[in-house]
Amino acid sequence: MKYPTINYIGNKEKIVDWIASLIPHDANSFFDAFSGGCSVSYKAKTLGLQVFSNDILNINFQIAKAFIENNETLLSKDDVDQLFSGEPIEGFMFNNYSNRFYYPDECKELDIIRKNIDSFLNPYKKSLAFALLRRAMIRKMPYSRFTINWDKIVELRNEDLSYSKYGRRRSYHNKTFRFHFEDNLNEYNNAIFDNQKNNKALNLDIFDAINITNADVIYLDPPYSGTMNDYYGFYGLLDSYIKGEQVKPFDKNFMDKKNIKYLFYELFSRLSKYRYWMLSYNSRSTPSKDEMLELLNHFSNDIAVHEMPYAYRVTGKEKKKNDIEYLFLIDTHL
Repeated sequence: MKYPTINYIGNKEKIVDWIASLIPHDANSFFDAFSGGCSVSYKAKTLGLQVFSNDILNINFQIAKAFIENNETLLSKDDVDQLFSGEPIEGFMFNNYSNRFYYPDECKELDIIRKNIDSFLNPYKKSLAFALLRRAMIRKMPYSRFTINWDKIVELRNEDLSYSKYGRRRSYHNKTFRFHFEDNLNEYNNAIFDNQKNNKALNLDIFDAINITNADVIYLDPPYSGTMNDYYGFYGLLDSYIKGEQVKPFDKNFMDKKNIKYLFYELFSRLSKYRYWMLSYNSRSTPSKDEMLELLNHFSNDIAVHEMPYAYRVTGKEKKKNDIEYLFLIDTHL
């Protein structure tokens, strides 16, 4: 099965096969505790594992519900017609984000679409609709994140100005939400399959999620402190859109360098029920590789560190020098 295009900063899609090759062969269940764009969760599902996928961002939960928990529900052409029916309305997006991230008419369109999503009785149709609409909203947003000021957005969406200044017209920013939704519909529908396991999507703080989830493997891919990791800033607007009100930044976000080592120690101290831990990390992150090993040595004597050169691509530009992606594999029962 092929995972659809999600556009998620920090997504492991390009190295997911490498990560999956390190999953212990005797594991039957897999807990992706910071699931983000869900590429690792999805790969684990294709391997026949029972998958638990958790993320504190609601929009990431919707992605997981659509592709990990959902085994068969698709969106039909009639569903799409239903979503894009009715006259635009002045709702949450219009009142809060007009000329901030989208033009007023686009915000009114988003408001009627949001209302129409609630008309779906099937929760998996709702989640799949949110996932596809997220893709459409991201495609219309320069740099695919909601941390860009309005003046820059207007400049980049002006195709002639963008071409004269950057050599790119970026016409896809001015396509309609419906165009992008329908353009990705088949790819998203085709990604849904049944691996004959009872998979589950969760929308919890990591410390709450680990209390209620049991699995052979827990996979940890937290925000990399010291890098481009403001996930609330990047995608919090999407959570506000789903909820219909401004959402607050979340606590214990693994972003603050000052308390990051303490937070990792607190997390590791609560993972004793999981035999295998898999931790993704990066050479630019804080704490360093050696500091992370020192922390992990408090909890296991069996720690393997796997490394892969990896260049993150941001706004179309690739770093000249590769970072190193780390995968810490910990066995706590030896």
